[in-house]
Parts: sequence; C-alpha cells; structure tokens
Amino acid sequence: MVHLLASEVRQLLHNKFVVVLGDSVQRAVYKDLVLLLQKDCLLTPSQLKAKGEHTFEQDKLVRGGQLGRMHNGTHYREVRQFCSGQHLVRFYFLTRVYNDYLEDVLEELQAGEHHPDLVIMNSCLWDITRYEKDFWPSYRRNLERLFGHLRQVLSESCLLVWNTAMPVGDRITNRFVPPEIRLASSSVKSRVIEANFYSSAEAQKHGFDVLDLHFHFRRHTGKFLQTDGVHWNERAHRHLSQLLLAHVADAWGVELPQRDPVGKWITDGPGRGRPDRRLERQPLVYGDQPACPPPRPLPLPGRQPLLPTPSPRPPLFPLLSPQPHPRPFHQSLVEMGNGRGPEAKEESWMERQPINQAKTTSSEERHPCILVAIVDSLKG
Repeated sequence: MVHLLASEVRQLLHNKFVVVLGDSVQRAVYKDLVLLLQKDCLLTPSQLKAKGEHTFEQDKLVRGGQLGRMHNGTHYREVRQFCSGQHLVRFYFLTRVYNDYLEDVLEELQAGEHHPDLVIMNSCLWDITRYEKDFWPSYRRNLERLFGHLRQVLSESCLLVWNTAMPVGDRITNRFVPPEIRLASSSVKSRVIEANFYSSAEAQKHGFDVLDLHFHFRRHTGKFLQTDGVHWNERAHRHLSQLLLAHVADAWGVELPQRDPVGKWITDGPGRGRPDRRLERQPLVYGDQPACPPPRPLPLPGRQPLLPTPSPRPPLFPLLSPQPHPRPFHQSLVEMGNGRGPEAKEESWMERQPINQAKTTSSEERHPCILVAIVDSLKG
C-alpha cells in the first residue's frame, strides 16, 4: 500500500460526495480526510481534540455542536460539511447504530440534491456503554435494521465501507464513558471485539464492504493511542486514511501510483540504502500539482489508472492561510521510522494483512480477521 499525496487524493475523490457516520473517532476520520484533500500535513492535537467547533480547515458546522448546548449525552448532535468546487464531504455524529435520528439522516441523504458516492460508517462504543445493561440483543437487532435500510436507501453505485471499531486501551478515562464502565476497561475491550464480529458479519451478509481497522491497529495501542484509552493520535489517523483510500481505490478499480509501500517506510525509515524521495516533495496547496509528477504506470487489465486532475473550478471558499507550524507528512514518517522504542520487535504496520482488505466479487468471499483479534485478546 502506498501513501497517497493530497493531489492524488483530490483526483481519487474528484466530483465525489463522501459521507462519514459515527462517533468522535469517526469525526477524526472525517477531519483527516478533509485535511488531506487540501494539503500534505497532519492534524494537530488541538484539532483532534476539538468538538463541535464552528469551522475546521474551511469546513462548516451545519447543525448541533457549538450552535447549541454542548454535552456528552446520547442526544448530542453534530453535522459538519466541507465543500469545494470538486469535493463534498459530510459528517454526522451518531450515538447509536440505528434509531429515529439515523432514519432522519438517511431520509435527508435520499432526498438531497446529491446522492452519496461513498459512505464510511461505524457505531460501537456508545451502543455498548451508554444504553441498557443487556445491550447485545438491541445492538444486533439494530445492526440488522441498519444494513437492511441502507440497502434500500443507497444507490447501487454507492460504496459503503463499514469499518470495525478501533481497539481501546487497558484504562479508559474518556468522560463519555460512564464511571462504572471505566472501572471495567478490560470488559470493554472484549465487548468491542465481539461487537466487531457481529457488525462485520451483518455487513457482509447484506453485501457491504468491511475494513477491519481493529486488526490493523491491534498491536499499536502503546504508541499511538491517546491517554484517554479511546482516541488515536494524528499519525494513526493518517495511516487509517491511507488504508481507507486504498480500499476505496481497489473497490472502484483505480490503479494507484507505484511507490515504496508504507510498511517499508515505517520499518526502515528514510535514507537507508536509497535516496529520500519523500523529502523532496513540498506540502501541496489546494489545486496545485507536483512539480515533477511520477511516471504513470501501465494499467493492469480491467483497472483504471488514477487520471490527471481536470482543470479545477474556483473553490467556493477562500484558500486557508498557511499554518504557523505545518507538519509535513514526510517528517512524521521519519519520526515513526526512527522512533521505534520497545515495540521494535513487533511487526510493522503492513507486515501482516487482514484477509478482507481488498474488495472481493461476492460477500461469501470476504472473511474479516475478527477471529485473529479474539485470539490476540485471549492471549493478552
């Protein structure tokens, strides 16, 4: 898997309507995608922590958040949207996988002027910590209702990617989790694994794609999980975005540029036996193209190469002024490559692959690695 540059992400999602649904972790997925559509740098810790702000990197708070009363209740709402001349990305905050509010969201998407081309969704932690004690029957029932409704609402051309919930830490301190649940963090870890098993099975049963993020990040809680035991740092979210975009490109039959895989970069670091090509690239501003674009590889049979960006139309919003301390992506790769501590003997990000990362031709051929996560959890 290669790391896509901002200019390449803009090409992949050109004239696409992307919808992200879920909790605060999914909000960070939305934010990193919005940032990556504009420039090659990482989110700042303050951007990751912010909640319900009026604007983020030229996006707009549409409903909820700081437009109303801020709280951590199950009725919290937040709708955000980023719109440029060629891209539309929207986020809906959810506290339950299926309820009346989710039905309203789906009706809004169905009745809107633009229909989604890509839907990225997860709901887990709120479902298993904030409602009735015997939550499993309702969670499984709501999953079945959700995917059945999505199959009716979404167009056949829309790609829905259900991403499994990320791992949680040994100690959870986030305030949205009730105090009695925080004291039993180990039970939450096993609940997440079980919920991922049920949700991925239900998604596949209805013919939707599953991206097993729990598998990809299961061995990296020590370095990239925030101290609250729930949220992840900016490097983890950039890697998450790249996993997601690679899955989407494969599903759409788009051939990605041929560069060194991310696993090699993180394991070896730059400058070990080959020139540091990443350091030669400068952060891109919206609409710019690389000075020396890499040669386009020959397309494989049945696959479509990533096309050059069409002449961009003027953006709907003014360009953002440069950040005072930009964080170029290549710098973070260097840090990740050289900063391996006690975990140096562990596998790199991409040394092991989940069975169902690539889109297959039928739902029967997809087998997520939830059982691997269950075995790892039991070993732990």
